[in-house]
Amino acid sequence: MLSLNSGSSSFKFGLYRLDDEPRLLARGAARQEDGGYRLEAQGPSGDDLHVEGSAATDQPGALAETVEALGRAGLPTPDGLGHRIVHGGPTLRAPARVDDAVLDELRHVIPLAPLHLPQEIALIEAAAQTFPQTPQAVCFDTAFHADMPEVARRMPLPRELWAEGVRRYGFHGLSYESVVAALGGRLRRRAVIAHLGNGASLAAVLDGRCVDTTMGLTPAGGLMMGTRCGDIDPGALVYLLRERKLTVKELDELVNERSGLLGVSGGVSDMKRLLELRASEAAAAQAVEMFCRIARKHIAAMAAALGGMEQLVFTGAIGARSAEIRREICAGLGFLGVALDEGRNERAEAAIEVEGAACEVRIVPTQEEKRIAELTGRTLWP
Repeated sequence: MLSLNSGSSSFKFGLYRLDDEPRLLARGAARQEDGGYRLEAQGPSGDDLHVEGSAATDQPGALAETVEALGRAGLPTPDGLGHRIVHGGPTLRAPARVDDAVLDELRHVIPLAPLHLPQEIALIEAAAQTFPQTPQAVCFDTAFHADMPEVARRMPLPRELWAEGVRRYGFHGLSYESVVAALGGRLRRRAVIAHLGNGASLAAVLDGRCVDTTMGLTPAGGLMMGTRCGDIDPGALVYLLRERKLTVKELDELVNERSGLLGVSGGVSDMKRLLELRASEAAAAQAVEMFCRIARKHIAAMAAALGGMEQLVFTGAIGARSAEIRREICAGLGFLGVALDEGRNERAEAAIEVEGAACEVRIVPTQEEKRIAELTGRTLWP
């Protein structure tokens, strides 16, 4: 099973053998560089696989060369392809086998995710041309949140907009699903999962099901992120349209590509770099402080939605890797029973709370590609 996680110009992949549970054979990415693509791949233990430079100039060509390179490395040709799709709209609420009806529905909901869906659809179509006999499935980041109560999905807007699909969907669902699956019986009844990376969100999980989340109609809402603003007073956007005369395109670029850590710091979106700079640059320090403060506020809101918090789980590139950010976020959550063990946190152990703390705090690396493989296998061969 080849899992594909498409970005705007590149894609990540994971090749798995579906036994009792997916077993990783290789993972990597095809990244756009200087008008072409650079392929990289690692084996299950992280060792680099030798892959030759790519001559591809687009994602379809990069996909074909990726499969050829894996074959030259002695790995099998995939029997199925699974795709991460960021937005399923109001009707696509579960993994689905790709057919004309599914593709038509994805095209219909492009206005809900214009930055993501066109590239994701293009990769599906390219895969169908390159591997016409290989079945494909789509797995949605919105599906994990689809059963949230309506009171959590509705926005306080006129009711007729609900029929147009204007509602809170939530994202990072495949990441959340992978964390829930990894925890298994260790998942507490009331858990807040923090997916913190260049994109960041939280999910309130009650008995394994999402009941609230921070992102809304699009992945731009909720927490402060690398380049996205997160929640903001809608009046500020109206002001920019009225006084600055911004076009819709310019406003879209502002809130998605020029805000967040990048905007506050004055040019840096990478959290690791900001942590290095904050001792000498006030703007970098402020960006980090704001990120942690906003995350704390939203964690408390998710705990309120759950009626309490028994477990806080960190995942994502920042959440799973940055002891500093975990420490600073948790420092203001003592009233919710959160107390970190500094040594455990620095060593990034699985459980990092002090002995006897009221709230368990865990680190669980996300495994989106593995989750795509699992869901695709169940969908194509139930």
